[in-house]
Amino acid sequence: MNEKALRILEYDKIIEQLMTHASSEMGKELCKKLQPSTNLVEIEVAQEQTKDALTRVYQYGSLSFAGLTNITASLKRLEVQASLCARELLDIARILEITNNAKQYSNREDDRDGYDSLDGMFNELIAMTPLLLDIRRCIIAEDEISDDASAALKQVRRKIHQTNQRVHGQLASIVNSSSNKNMLQDSLITMRNGRYCIPVKAEYRSSFPGMIHDQSSTGSTLFIEPMSVVQLNNALKELEIEEQAEIERVLTALSEQVAIVSEDLQYNIELLAKLDFIFAKAKYAKSYDGSEPQFNTEGIIDIKQGRHPLLEKKKVVPINVTLGDEFDMLIVTGPNTGGKTVSLKTVGLFSLMGQSGLHIPAFQGSRLTIFDHIFADIGDEQSIEQNLSTFSSHMTNIVSILEAATDQSLVLLDELCGGTDPIEGAALAISILTDLLNRGVHTMATTHYSELKMFALSTPGIENACCEFDVETLSPTYHLLVGIPGKSNAFAISQKLGLAPMIIEHANSQIDDSVQDFESLLADLEKSKRTIEEEQEQIYHYKKEIEELKANLQKKQDDIKEKRAKMLQEAREEAYNIISEAKEVADEAIKKYNSWGKHPEQKNTKRMEHKRSDLRGRMNKLEKDMAYRGKKSKVRHTKEDFSIGDSVFVSSLNLNGEVVTLPNAKGDLYVQMGMMRSLVNIKDLEILKSAKEIKKEEQRENSKARNKGRTSVNKAAHISPEINLLGLTVSEATAKLDKYLDDAYLANLSQVRVIHGKGTGALRKGIHQYLRKVKYVTNFHLAEFGEGDMGVTIVSFK
Repeated sequence: MNEKALRILEYDKIIEQLMTHASSEMGKELCKKLQPSTNLVEIEVAQEQTKDALTRVYQYGSLSFAGLTNITASLKRLEVQASLCARELLDIARILEITNNAKQYSNREDDRDGYDSLDGMFNELIAMTPLLLDIRRCIIAEDEISDDASAALKQVRRKIHQTNQRVHGQLASIVNSSSNKNMLQDSLITMRNGRYCIPVKAEYRSSFPGMIHDQSSTGSTLFIEPMSVVQLNNALKELEIEEQAEIERVLTALSEQVAIVSEDLQYNIELLAKLDFIFAKAKYAKSYDGSEPQFNTEGIIDIKQGRHPLLEKKKVVPINVTLGDEFDMLIVTGPNTGGKTVSLKTVGLFSLMGQSGLHIPAFQGSRLTIFDHIFADIGDEQSIEQNLSTFSSHMTNIVSILEAATDQSLVLLDELCGGTDPIEGAALAISILTDLLNRGVHTMATTHYSELKMFALSTPGIENACCEFDVETLSPTYHLLVGIPGKSNAFAISQKLGLAPMIIEHANSQIDDSVQDFESLLADLEKSKRTIEEEQEQIYHYKKEIEELKANLQKKQDDIKEKRAKMLQEAREEAYNIISEAKEVADEAIKKYNSWGKHPEQKNTKRMEHKRSDLRGRMNKLEKDMAYRGKKSKVRHTKEDFSIGDSVFVSSLNLNGEVVTLPNAKGDLYVQMGMMRSLVNIKDLEILKSAKEIKKEEQRENSKARNKGRTSVNKAAHISPEINLLGLTVSEATAKLDKYLDDAYLANLSQVRVIHGKGTGALRKGIHQYLRKVKYVTNFHLAEFGEGDMGVTIVSFK
């Protein structure tokens, strides 16, 4: 790709912004080396990876690769059987933790998400948990090796501790002796040259046989190692040497374990660096709401609502640009500072970003094509050193562009052939554009020459465009209007700025009538297109609103159908139960009648009559249960009792509703019952709540909501962003953590730190098991290296 075009289009600034989203130095280095590709397969793969990473970021949050360092030098040392230091082993442990985190991140809970282009890389990562656990068990910090690193080390340190106690015991007896107090400068034990000593006054030197290791600056104090502890100090030195030797053996053993998996470790590092690079592209795309461009081989560019990525997102005005479909050349005209150059750079920069696998800040469905080279002549290239004027400098650049451009190139020309005689400049510009057009080169150029507007109108394959300008406010709108040539608006701007009307009229008379007619036609065309676009925008919004209303109506209809089906099912079940009960009663009665019929005595006759009466009563009850009867209103109301907004019960329909009109002379009024609006007489209504009561309840609810908000603010001012659970059992810690998380969530804190320490890991495991059950916790993870590491868990709320 043309290096000059990359610089002019500020591709380097895009790379700088991309690098800020990479977590590791290795990822930043890959971002720094990113260059546009001309291979369609490579571009589509890179775009798909960016899209899949962006999808994961939106669904599961971003994946951090902080702490990923290049350990190639350390691995090279292992090849010659050298041992690694604690710092290097900790770097390897951090890489192994990043590997485990990445594999855990890739294990998506919902299998319906399907396979994406990143699954292969995540699956190829090799977890080395045993090695990680060994390093973390043995090395606490860069300058601290754990006692549990080996049994021998633990035993040596126990001996060191015991010897230290014996040395301190003997020295303490000397220092604390009442007979020695006057002979000692201070009642303390100090260390000189790695040996324990006591400070003795110089005049009492002979009273303390031993070795002198130092003296004070005045010579009044001697630091003596008493003979009674010389042997112990010697033993202590020997133990310290033995301890260091054992530490070296531990580091050597760990280095040997790393050497065995060095190739897998190197492969993991390369994969993690690439994933960091891909997720940096995704996070960068998220920062400017980017979308994946659709690439084609037909040479078509179709940018929808594109925003220049280096301009402020909230202020930049989106543009729509097409090129390569109906026309291969676009000539943009309009006043200065109107956005012509920004439009040029946007098209060029979008092509560079797209071919680099980056998403572009435009609407979904935007299309780009692949260019072998992008050439740009933008800005003032005047060179005093080479004795070139502005025109000469531009022309030198254009000559080189004409020599190198092909039908697979994109050429961007700003103020083509400006800085010279207008007549000659316009003629030269037309000739250059004709040559590019005949060669099929995709070209976008800006100009002030009216001749180029006429050239575009009369030449197939070329289209006019303009940057809209508001004459009333004397400011550009930055909208790009394709299909309409622009006006310079020199007269209108001059008149607004206060130039005498007489001068403007005289200037206007110097212009040919055909030119004036052409400029007026341009103004009418621009106005008409603006009106059409505004109407299209309104139609789009109306259409969107209609679709939303249609969807809401369909949803309500579906709800009604569902409720109706549910009511029918319940009614069928109730009817079935009633019929089943009636059948059981009838069967029982038939059995008894048959039994009594065999012995027609007076006593049985009475029992039959009693049973028949009982059956009749139960049948009447069942009939009442099966029959629907609306409840009659127990209260009689007058027309004056009703107000709009009253909550009422409609007895005949067994429904609640709201009064929407006042009663007429007959006492009829309209009641809204859900989606149904019906005319009901006041005799059929019972007032549940008046409109005034409803209003008071709403005011009370609003007051409660405001008080709740103040409570949340007060709580947020006093709740700590971290909780210390060190020294607690799992049950004690979870009970304390439960209340703290509730308070923090109610205080609207987005994230808190839970300090549980490293220890055996039991407390951390118990806390993590508890956090998985808390519904308002979105995610949690261990703190980064240097911020608490495995001793702190970061918890994020919904």
